[in-house]
Amino acid sequence: MPKLAPQTMALFDDHTGEIICGVDEAGRGPLAGPVFAAAVILDPARPVKGLRDSKKLSEAARDGLALEIKECALAWSIASCTEQEIDELNILQASMLAMRRAVEALSTLPTLALIDGNRCPVMSIRSEAIVKGDDKVPSISAASILAKTARDAALMVLHDAYPHYGFDRHKGYPTPLHLEMLRLHGVSPVHRRSYAPVKALLAGQAVSGPAVMVA
Repeated sequence: MPKLAPQTMALFDDHTGEIICGVDEAGRGPLAGPVFAAAVILDPARPVKGLRDSKKLSEAARDGLALEIKECALAWSIASCTEQEIDELNILQASMLAMRRAVEALSTLPTLALIDGNRCPVMSIRSEAIVKGDDKVPSISAASILAKTARDAALMVLHDAYPHYGFDRHKGYPTPLHLEMLRLHGVSPVHRRSYAPVKALLAGQAVSGPAVMVA
């Protein structure tokens, strides 16, 4: 391949010379709302300090880093799959689709996608899965932060539309509060009907589930 200009080179271990994007998703576990994914090509000339798994950062830290990533990255994009797509495809395939959409939406074409997890979406470029990559690879950490902050913002919009479910507090995860609100108010248009608690409620069965920590 032709030699890349310094400002377009992405560095990660033995991948020197590649244009690398990190990719991660947010929102597989919640009972409501879309699943989001982000792809980020970092600029080695403008490093972002403090990148790590978004779940290990405070909300304020995530929000600040998200702004810095968008300002400093060579390219970034955010994509999603709707609740309807999740129900039709299943959450794994919907997550894969959201990640592929994020990569395809980048303004700069990467040569390699580093994916958080143990599997990769089908894409036109090479990809590599990295388990716990969101806490190992800076570009994946950046994607984790963008996906998480985008999804949290979307859930705040859903809270405005459906305030009685408490989306601003649990972000759609199956916490005791969310399950109780489901029992009281029923299933909303933004709930994932293929998920067990929602499916049970629609079938007239008791709704139960474990307490879930919200990151």
